[in-house]
Amino acid sequence: MRRAGWIRLAVIAVAIALLEVACRLRWIDPVSVIPPSKMALGAWKLLASGEYTHDMLLTIENVAMAFGIALVLGFAGGVLLHRVPRLRRAADPLLASYYAVPTFIFYPLFIVLLGLNRWPLVAIGVMFAMVAMALNTLNGFERVPAALHKTARAMGLSPVQETFLITLPACAPYIFTGAKLAVVYAFIAVIAGEFVLAGAGFGFKIAFAYNNFDNPTMYGLMLILLLVVGFVNWALTAWERHLHERTAGR
Repeated sequence: MRRAGWIRLAVIAVAIALLEVACRLRWIDPVSVIPPSKMALGAWKLLASGEYTHDMLLTIENVAMAFGIALVLGFAGGVLLHRVPRLRRAADPLLASYYAVPTFIFYPLFIVLLGLNRWPLVAIGVMFAMVAMALNTLNGFERVPAALHKTARAMGLSPVQETFLITLPACAPYIFTGAKLAVVYAFIAVIAGEFVLAGAGFGFKIAFAYNNFDNPTMYGLMLILLLVVGFVNWALTAWERHLHERTAGR
C-alpha cells in the first residue's frame, strides 16, 4: 500500500476512535448516534442471524441488473455520440444538465409501464448510471491518438480490426472509469429508491429501522452497506489503476 493509503487509513481510524469516545462520554446524544463498536456488533448480529439476507441479495441483484443494462446502453450511446457529431451537439445541453433533474420523479411512470415490482427501481438505476458510462465512453474514443488511426490505415486493417485491435484497447481505461462510476450511481439510485419507493431491500430496511428507533439495526445495516460498496469501489479502483499503468507503459 502506498503512503497515501496508509494516511487515509490513519485518518479513518482516528475519526472512528474520536466518535467512539464522544458517544461513550455522551458528548453526542445516544438516541441519535451509537458508538462504532455497537454498530459493528449490530452488523455482526444481523449477518449471523440471516434475517436480512434476502433483502441484501435483492438490493445487490437490482444493482447488478441496473449496472448491466446501463453498461450496454451507456457504451452504445457513447459510441453513437462519437460517430454522429450532429447528434452530440444536439445532446450537449441535455448531458450537461442531466444530473440536475431528479430521476425519481419518473417512478410513477415506470410503475405504469413496468408494474409494481423491482423493475421501476432497476429503471431508475439505469437512468442514473448510463449517462456516466456514455460520457466516459465518448471521452475515451475522443482521446485515442490520431497516430494510432493512421497506423491502422497504413497497416491495411479493416474497420472491425481497427476497432478491436486499436481503438478499444486505447480507450479501455476511460471506459472502465465509466463502468466504475456506473456501479456507484446504480447503488445510489437503487438504495435511495428503496428508502421511499420499495417494500423490501437494503434501503427499505434501513428506513424501517430508523422509523422504529432501532439504532443497532439501522447503523448495522448502514455499516454493512458501506463495507460492501467500499470493497466494490476499492476493487474497481485498483483494476482501473492497473489499466492506466499498462496504457502509460505502452
